[in-house]
Amino acid sequence: MTTTTTYDLRSLADDHLAAARQAAHGRSAELLIREDPLRQSVIALTEGNTLEEHNAPACATLQVLSGRVRLTAVSGDVMLGTGQIRAIPQERHGLTALTDAVVLLTAVMA
Repeated sequence: MTTTTTYDLRSLADDHLAAARQAAHGRSAELLIREDPLRQSVIALTEGNTLEEHNAPACATLQVLSGRVRLTAVSGDVMLGTGQIRAIPQERHGLTALTDAVVLLTAVMA
């Protein structure tokens, strides 16, 4: 499957953050691109909400589109802010929104 859609990340970030603010669980997410083995998702979290600890994909990065987050892992926590990108460690990890935040998760599934 080839994706031919062009996405406006600023608009998506705004839309998902608005949806997260309305959601009881404080989250909103959408899988944008699914071209084996590539996956890209936008994820919005309101301040204080988390993605619980989970296993890492084969290879992944986390780019902060807006706000501030804490990437938690056994190897140590990392704070990331708007415009920053980081590889996700190859270990169980979680994510906490330090402010209302939107991230772009890029993952390669092996």
